[in-house]
Amino acid sequence: MAGYRDLLRTPGVGRMIAAQLLARFPNGMMSLAILLHVEQRTGSYAQAGLVLAAASVGQAVAGPVTSRWMGAWGMRRVLTLTLTVCVLSVLGLALLPLSLAGYMVLGLVAGLSTPPVQAAVRTIYPKLVNASQLTPLFSLDASLQEIIWILAPVLITFVSTQVGTMPGLLLVAIILVVGGGWFILSPEVGRVRIPRSRRAFGRVVLKPPVLLATVLGFLLIGACSAVEVGVVSTFGHGGLEAGLVLAVFSIGSLAGGLGLGHIPMGPWAMARRLAIVAVGLSLTMVALDVWWLGGTLLLAGIGIAPALAVLFAITTASVKFSETAEAFGWAGTGQLIGAAAGSAVAGFLIDHGGPAGAYLAAALFAIVGVIVSVVFVRFFPDLRHRDPSPHPDTEPVNVQTS
Repeated sequence: MAGYRDLLRTPGVGRMIAAQLLARFPNGMMSLAILLHVEQRTGSYAQAGLVLAAASVGQAVAGPVTSRWMGAWGMRRVLTLTLTVCVLSVLGLALLPLSLAGYMVLGLVAGLSTPPVQAAVRTIYPKLVNASQLTPLFSLDASLQEIIWILAPVLITFVSTQVGTMPGLLLVAIILVVGGGWFILSPEVGRVRIPRSRRAFGRVVLKPPVLLATVLGFLLIGACSAVEVGVVSTFGHGGLEAGLVLAVFSIGSLAGGLGLGHIPMGPWAMARRLAIVAVGLSLTMVALDVWWLGGTLLLAGIGIAPALAVLFAITTASVKFSETAEAFGWAGTGQLIGAAAGSAVAGFLIDHGGPAGAYLAAALFAIVGVIVSVVFVRFFPDLRHRDPSPHPDTEPVNVQTS
């Protein structure tokens, strides 16, 4: 823990971590807020699901695009533009009397305009710390983001069910403004300038490590989403046990990230960390009582934040600085698609075989992740003896000799 204390004493690091956590906090609230609000207004979960799907599609499409814009127009301009449009869209969802088509359009716009805070902050990190601190910083970041997924759903569910769904969406808008404003006005965001990328849009995702980060993010988050659906199906929407079990899952991830964050990352790091997740998720199917699920998901969680840290590190270590934001945008899109796929597959298997089907889906997602990590291990950069900083943007210089 002493290493993390030293890390947080580095100028700007603590502020950046706190600001980006608050700026991204609405990410853990938006889906539930929209779902509950539209269902209350329309009386249909199916219609609410369509609006939520539109928002998710918007987020998936926008990730690489808005992230790349930051290199062309500057981080503050893009973040301010997207934040403004996103807040107005959320306010429209909350306050306007809309048809299903209207809700879907505003949901799509809200998704398209989600501020690319994650790509921005992970582009800034290599400029804040020295090379030896970057791997622990990625691990700390991956661990602390679990705070979002522990607290945000609980907060928005409480406000939306006890106060009202309109106040719930208004709360999302307020946190977007406060958190996004703090992040945008942070000095580090103004100091770091992303060079304009010289490569065609989408080329960066064809680099093997970036493609691996995108695919493995899809599989890892797909497994997590399947677990969430399975836990809710096992204990019911109103069951206290569901919240406690999911909290234990996130606590395991937080503990794993903090405990393993100092370990150097070799080519086999991803396979080992995903193996922990796969073993824990495979054991869930033995029994579906709260104690067994809590214990097995605690084990599985230990590998999640460390695996995410590897994804962040191999991405930055494999691209030029001008490409980092777009690369993280593609990785984020993979994770969003994984979340949708994991939920869909788990829901299908639950309908045909009960809650155990969701845990089977989660385990299969994780096992495929281990297989991919083993088969393509030669494409993982060895970061045990080098730092994961992005490559500098350099150009050849013509030297005249007489």
